[in-house]
Amino acid sequence: MRSQKVSFTNSNGYELSARLELPVNQHPHTYAIFAHCFTCNKNLTAVRNISRALNMTGIAVLRFDFTGLGESEGDFADTNFTSNVEDLVAAANYLKENHQIPTILIGHSLGGAAVLSAAGLLPDIKAVATLGAPFDPHHVSHLFEAGIDEINSTGQANVTIGGRSFKVKKQFLDDLEEQLIEEKLKNLRKAILVMHSPQDRTVEVENARRIYSTAHHPKSFVSLDGADHLLSRKEDSLYAGEMIACWAKRYINKPEKEALKVKKQVAIRLGSAGFTTDVMVRQHSLTADEPESVGGNDFGATPYELVAAGLGACTAMTIQMYARRKKWQVDEVTVHLDHKKDYAQDMNDVANEKPIKVDQFNREIILEGDLTLEQKQRLIEIADKCPVHRTLHGKVEINTILKE
Repeated sequence: MRSQKVSFTNSNGYELSARLELPVNQHPHTYAIFAHCFTCNKNLTAVRNISRALNMTGIAVLRFDFTGLGESEGDFADTNFTSNVEDLVAAANYLKENHQIPTILIGHSLGGAAVLSAAGLLPDIKAVATLGAPFDPHHVSHLFEAGIDEINSTGQANVTIGGRSFKVKKQFLDDLEEQLIEEKLKNLRKAILVMHSPQDRTVEVENARRIYSTAHHPKSFVSLDGADHLLSRKEDSLYAGEMIACWAKRYINKPEKEALKVKKQVAIRLGSAGFTTDVMVRQHSLTADEPESVGGNDFGATPYELVAAGLGACTAMTIQMYARRKKWQVDEVTVHLDHKKDYAQDMNDVANEKPIKVDQFNREIILEGDLTLEQKQRLIEIADKCPVHRTLHGKVEINTILKE
């Protein structure tokens, strides 16, 4: 996952800290915003795992700290639910101005209620997903019940939430009382995914039922059975991310690239920008690219790495074919390879007829199984006889035709 530290300014002039998580194997086709849970921050493990799962499907995720939390500026005591919604709008504006208009909102716990509220203010949002969200934002006030009397009498109190002390002012409670999420849900015409654990002890699953029953279609519900409120287990948060990505595909405009047709064994396609290359081997697709240091995006293996991969695969297959014919027990063959050459120099001097350096593949073979020393030595000799090895050592002719 490629992560960029970014920041943007909210409506009150505070700089909010954020991370923009980008796919490692492609340019993002969609941008999403993640709103974290009450008093949490953008670096919660569950947030990172969900972002990672979305990245794997080509969705970029902006996760940020609300005002006064994490690395963002401002005083938490001066914030409220309304300011959280305003921060979400500021995040959407940042993406619109600097990257791409976001079309997905994701919110965890109170952040889930915030994205339901913010979605109505952002016409370009097509899909909204909530995780353990309360139907009524005022639900969070139970977290500082011990300080309610002091807040009402003096206007503020220090309360402990999750082992940390926060100053809460009466304006925070008053703002929660004024939130009419039910009305906003009734007027919201976006695709909604409600995710909740039946075992959630912080925000009961009844909240999910109320959100679902109030929302308009298209709406979906996915049970996070066995998960806790914070999605502490890695498998729970990754599952949530995978489900959001799968569900969102129906509601986002993902550009479809025309399938590369194979007329020979292999077909290659490269556009006018960069070096990210589509590779089709019969019905199997993969991506080739160059490192960023030579102008690529590093979305796939380099051509030389693909050659090394071919040599390694052929080596392992040849060893196993010979061992099986001899009925020798080889449980596993592992081949590690690298290719030595000044690759950038080679790319810059493609016009030269003579190679600048001799190509050298260094190959390390690990054999696991009940084998004698003599058997292992024989298998290493066989490795040098693999077809790709012989091709690289032999005379190779490449016939090139310009197809009209």
